[in-house]
Amino acid sequence: MVQEKQGAVTPPPAPDGASGGRLWARAAAAVAGGLLLFLAFPPLGWWLCAPAGITLIVLSLYGTRPRRAAWLGYLAALVFLLPALAWVRPIGVDAWLALVAVESLFYAAMAALAALVFTLPAWPLWFGALWVAMEWARGLFPVGGFPWARVAFSQGESLFTGYAALGGVPLVSFAVTLCGALVAFAVLRPRRVVPLALALALPLLTFAVPRPGDEGRTVNVGIVQGDVPGEGMYALGDEPAIVLRNHANGTHALAKAAREGTLPKPDLVVLPENSTDIDPYRDATARQIIDDSVKDVGVPTLVGAVVAIGEANRATRSLVWDPVTGPGAYYDKQQLVPFGEYTPFKEIFLALFERANLVGRQSVAGDKPGALRMGPVTIGAVNCYEVAFDWVVRQAVRAGGTPLVVQTNNATYALSNLPPQQLAMSQLRAVEHNRAVVTAATTGISAYVTPEGRVAWQTKERVADMNVVQVPVRTRTTIATRLGAAPEWALMVLGVAAIGAAVWRRRGANR
Repeated sequence: MVQEKQGAVTPPPAPDGASGGRLWARAAAAVAGGLLLFLAFPPLGWWLCAPAGITLIVLSLYGTRPRRAAWLGYLAALVFLLPALAWVRPIGVDAWLALVAVESLFYAAMAALAALVFTLPAWPLWFGALWVAMEWARGLFPVGGFPWARVAFSQGESLFTGYAALGGVPLVSFAVTLCGALVAFAVLRPRRVVPLALALALPLLTFAVPRPGDEGRTVNVGIVQGDVPGEGMYALGDEPAIVLRNHANGTHALAKAAREGTLPKPDLVVLPENSTDIDPYRDATARQIIDDSVKDVGVPTLVGAVVAIGEANRATRSLVWDPVTGPGAYYDKQQLVPFGEYTPFKEIFLALFERANLVGRQSVAGDKPGALRMGPVTIGAVNCYEVAFDWVVRQAVRAGGTPLVVQTNNATYALSNLPPQQLAMSQLRAVEHNRAVVTAATTGISAYVTPEGRVAWQTKERVADMNVVQVPVRTRTTIATRLGAAPEWALMVLGVAAIGAAVWRRRGANR
């Protein structure tokens, strides 16, 4: 353990000669920590398990050399990510295991570096900064990154959620991690009451975070969830245009309910991603089906379509369909899903894996933010996978989007833990940017999240459903929206500086 005398800190003893019992205790703590992290995520959503899991992971790593810390970190990540990312299994068990194996490497690297910074004063602070840096790296590498299962995404509605309005998702992850590390410090140093007091105070400090108030303006948004006929990789079924007909019929039903007064009259309607499985630009029948349903409801409708770009490519498009003028402004998805919408290193993967050919036409990323005028408002369009990426959502808000609209197609992953995890992300985005979030999903979960992060309405999965929700139109921005990625970069610089200081002290001690 670290020995502290007169402000000096000596490196912890090398653990490699430790008894087998101590090693097994560390491994058990890493496993328990990873399991608690998983329990914090939806659908269970036991958010307090997240800082508790961090505490156990820190206790398993503290006092180890970097190599052993890396293995313990990898073990904790495996226990955490295997169930947290179980929704990947419909694509293939091999894909699920490979993804978890690769993502766990980031936790191993972070743990090895944490073993160094544990020798510094105030190490819980540096550990939290390293965790943020690790999640940043996961969201960037490889092939565009995979920021799913960031610690913040377990805090869709918790005492830590308010930090999103101050520093976005990275600050929420930092607060949770710092809280857990402070508890670990208090366990290692029982006489130090200040770290424990700080850990208890951290979640309560969010009540002091300034948040813009309600401006009193509202808009009625219609949401249609049409459902699909199949499951898993073949969720859209074999019958052409059946998904399109399901959502067109849902739009007609919403229009009828509004005329009869059982639902409020909408100002705009939102359909899910892939709500038409036929390209309306190239197919006259699909175009007519959509046009008839939009004319029936009588207001601008956001249609999710996969459209051809030339003869070889495609785009995942959020298309505004006007009841008078037809298809108009659109947003093309910018953050594409690797191996789902395009094939990275195409020549290699198409040659090695037959399943890679299921992608079909390669998607082309858009290059403009999702700000689309629809009736009385400019919505912020976000497409499915993109809700996990900070920059995409921030860009839509800064371009004037309010409310935020998330179109998603979770049909392949229906009844898995993906839809509730995605909903928790929408809750954080609402608080982060002071915007209502409306989600339209093919199979669920469609939902309305208030700017305070509360789920005010949601559908069940695998059922056709519809509703018209009245949502506030907020235009005031939060500190997080204005600062952008600055808090994340500041925390990462702290982490890198701590590593440098730890290496310098270590070299000095060796000399």
